[in-house]
Amino acid sequence: MKRKPTFAQEIDLPTLVAQFGSEDKCRAYLEALRWPDGVVCPRCGGKAISRIAKRGQFDCDSCRYQFSVTAGTTFHDSHLPLWKWFLAVYVIGESKKGISANQLKRMLGVSYKTAWYLSHRIRASMRDEAPEELYGIVEADETYIGGVVHDGTRGRGLSPNRFVVLGAVERGGELRLRVTDRATKKNLHRFLGDVTGGHAEAVYTDAFTGYNGIENTYQRHGTVNHTEEWVQGDIHTQTIESVWSLFKRSILGSYHHLSGKHLQAYLDEMAFRYNNRENAYLFRDTLLRLIDADSMKYAELIAS
Repeated sequence: MKRKPTFAQEIDLPTLVAQFGSEDKCRAYLEALRWPDGVVCPRCGGKAISRIAKRGQFDCDSCRYQFSVTAGTTFHDSHLPLWKWFLAVYVIGESKKGISANQLKRMLGVSYKTAWYLSHRIRASMRDEAPEELYGIVEADETYIGGVVHDGTRGRGLSPNRFVVLGAVERGGELRLRVTDRATKKNLHRFLGDVTGGHAEAVYTDAFTGYNGIENTYQRHGTVNHTEEWVQGDIHTQTIESVWSLFKRSILGSYHHLSGKHLQAYLDEMAFRYNNRENAYLFRDTLLRLIDADSMKYAELIAS
């Protein structure tokens, strides 16, 4: 984040409805988030600003640029009322298994296209561009999303509509997820190196041979052979497996179908919720991300 607001407030649904039921209230809140030390011109950085109250805009006394609180943010090119944005941000952040565009459409009273575009813009803001490295005990595993293949590879076969997802989670810490083409030893080791920097205290995996050699990088590499046991002392992969279980339930129960093109975006959304599971100010922090996020054009989203 470029700023840390000077205020914080826990938001539940009744508070959301009471506090942000009008466009003016939403704009005032965004203004306080975006400019906690006073309005600043997004073009020249000037602080001598005049208000155009009737239009809900500002006029920079230095460069004469007229702008609103949404200028240069994800909200800027949207015709959707801000209170609907706020409600969508809240329900997406609080829905453990995600929420489908169809459900969002019904809740907001908008078209499916609007709901789908809205959810993807919120989802894009949840991407962590500079994640911190995982330390401590890290559980790693891979899973497959999409069509079933029966090729004698213990569930690790591929097909055009089947995708590999790599995962690593620090116990008591954060989650990292990545879509890749194949679960090769090279890809698995590279992923772990990227998310831990080689600094993890220990890495626990199943007995898949792709993880062989990890012990040469980390102090400890514990494995469990799932054909024989699930836990060996403190060595297990149950934390990351619970992530897979939750994500697959979200596909079955909420999304029903995910395209390979957008799969990483849904994984980013899930990781964001997981990593903020104890964040009482998730609503505020998601809005801050939307203020800072680059604008996403619909044409870019649907491009091949």
